Amino acid sequence: MRFSTNYILYPRNKALEQALANSLGRLGDEWVKAATPDTRVAVADNFLHTRGNYEQHRFSSNILERVREALEGSLTATPVTVTPAPNISRDQEPLAWAETQNSLGNILAALGQQRRDTELFERAIQCFSNALEEFRQEDSPLEWAVTQYNLGTANQALGRLLDATRPFSNAVDAYTKAMLVWTRDKYPEDWMFTMHQLGDTLHAHGKLLKGNRQLQKSVVAYKNALAVLDADNYPLELTATHNNRAAALHHLGESEENPDRLKEAINSYEKALTVSMEQQLPIHLAVLCRVNKTTAQNVLAELTSDTGLAEEVADEFEVIIECFSHALQPLCLRHCEEQMSKARSLTLANSASR
Repeated sequence: MRFSTNYILYPRNKALEQALANSLGRLGDEWVKAATPDTRVAVADNFLHTRGNYEQHRFSSNILERVREALEGSLTATPVTVTPAPNISRDQEPLAWAETQNSLGNILAALGQQRRDTELFERAIQCFSNALEEFRQEDSPLEWAVTQYNLGTANQALGRLLDATRPFSNAVDAYTKAMLVWTRDKYPEDWMFTMHQLGDTLHAHGKLLKGNRQLQKSVVAYKNALAVLDADNYPLELTATHNNRAAALHHLGESEENPDRLKEAINSYEKALTVSMEQQLPIHLAVLCRVNKTTAQNVLAELTSDTGLAEEVADEFEVIIECFSHALQPLCLRHCEEQMSKARSLTLANSASR
């Protein structure tokens, strides 16, 4: 079957931010200064938190390539003049070497997302695998868990890029291993982020397999993450988890042809919209939640032949297009126009058949 379009949200990547922060000492002063993002933006970024797993806003993305060069240089066997910091020997400093591999993996993956480059993601995955040769669960449990999480996220991103099942399976394995250390009781925040990423992975995997089992697992993973989240401390994460859980329910409802699943999805989208508005997150996030909710209502109207709901959907998309076109990405605007037309057609078809 063909799933309808919905939009998931990505919280910031803390591991990537940490990798950049840890690597700034390897750059010259002018590059450290260049790492500060330009906040003098006149136009709102309607792609914020929608680009993918490797989104961060603490540092300028312009330094990614320079950081990559510095980290790769620090891992070479011979001194490299472009890096002010000394090189790292695996034999003499195995844990520092592994930490550098971890940082390099995150930088490579961020570049891979930026350039849609499969090879960069594969190199990132190799870096995390290298780090795991030194970070063992028994000796360095927290570092091991971080690296497993990073490995999972890189595989998830690669799976999305390739539309391939194997990376998604690898991601699920890695996230599951990370939670052997990051339990809910001891590390609730890390556990929550891992559950969220597990939900994202299972959802994407389920869409690819067109299998309800993976989608059902995705819904459960998001529900687990919600148990730790609250709006005051995690407004973006709470919004994203409600929205992404709804997206999984949305597709599960389509797959099962189950109106109750779709109604549950609509309710979850509404929660995401409410949190986004109450916490004053960027307006385009609320608009995306609203678009998702109305799309799910359109699916429900078609499934149940509900002409009244179809009319409401058409009117809602008209409002979104007229009032919030400035907050919509171009493809999302086209999606809204297509959905509005579809709802109008459903209304006319049902009226004609009476």
